Amino acid sequence: MTARIVTVTLNPAIDLAVGLQTLVPGEVHRARTAATMAGGKGVNVAACLADWGLKPTAAGLLGADNADAFEALFAAKGIADAMTRMAGATRINVKVSDTGGRTTDINLPGLPAAAEDLKQVRKVLERLDPTILVLAGSLPDGLPASAWADLSADWKARGAQVVMDISGEPLSIALARPRARPHLVKPNRDELSDLAGGTPLDDEGLLRQARLIQAAGVDLIAVSLGAQGALFVGGGEAVHAASLPVDVPSSVGAGDAMVSGLIAALCEGADLERKARLATAFAAGKLRVLGPYLPPRQDIEALAAQVRLTCADDWIGQGQGAA
Repeated sequence: MTARIVTVTLNPAIDLAVGLQTLVPGEVHRARTAATMAGGKGVNVAACLADWGLKPTAAGLLGADNADAFEALFAAKGIADAMTRMAGATRINVKVSDTGGRTTDINLPGLPAAAEDLKQVRKVLERLDPTILVLAGSLPDGLPASAWADLSADWKARGAQVVMDISGEPLSIALARPRARPHLVKPNRDELSDLAGGTPLDDEGLLRQARLIQAAGVDLIAVSLGAQGALFVGGGEAVHAASLPVDVPSSVGAGDAMVSGLIAALCEGADLERKARLATAFAAGKLRVLGPYLPPRQDIEALAAQVRLTCADDWIGQGQGAA
């Protein structure tokens, strides 16, 4: 049966991507490049999945005043538009990238939402009946920190595989509730450290914490480590995937692309090795292009074949990561 993939973005943004030679605080800069594009974690995931050849649906909340950028993206990629329109304009986030590959994010407040807005999203999900539900990004003001956990619990009970790319208190709440624990989570080093109490974790601590989360009922944990690659823990196995060398125009969206790669692998019924390879290849491929796009499928497969995998315990024993 073909998976019914629905991404939910409750606090989307139009990303203004600005390219600089070097970012120096307090100085006047002249941009080398600038582009605007529809964004938000769930929207980015849907865009990558569509480029891969899947047929996702984008749901969530969207400001009606400037919805045209999102509508154009959805139409161009064949993404089903199930976003609930709200009065007002979707926020603008500024992503400043320099030639060293570093990106500085300036995220503006989004449109506040109310319980009635979330109720409308729930009605949309009832109609769509997803088999893979992606809950991604921050929550807008006005919604409780438990909103993602509540959605996860509802759809887990219906048999959907829930994928979470969230952080902070909403993630802590979801992992603390057995019925809300998702099928897959993708924290980074800082987010996993926060879950462990806030003290920065070394690589051994990251692996230990990921295994604890899996033992508590999360099937797959992908820990993104930036230039250090990523850890993947699932099915009683744990592997480290080394990052692929790329000439980075911007790091915007690489984490969302990794989530997309994991979902693409889920749709294949892939083993952990394939999941790690495809997730790493999606992220590396996304780093090669600006905007919500992936390179062609054959390029992603070529990248996946190049990913160097190591047993996670061996990787830590070799002292490959920094604390």
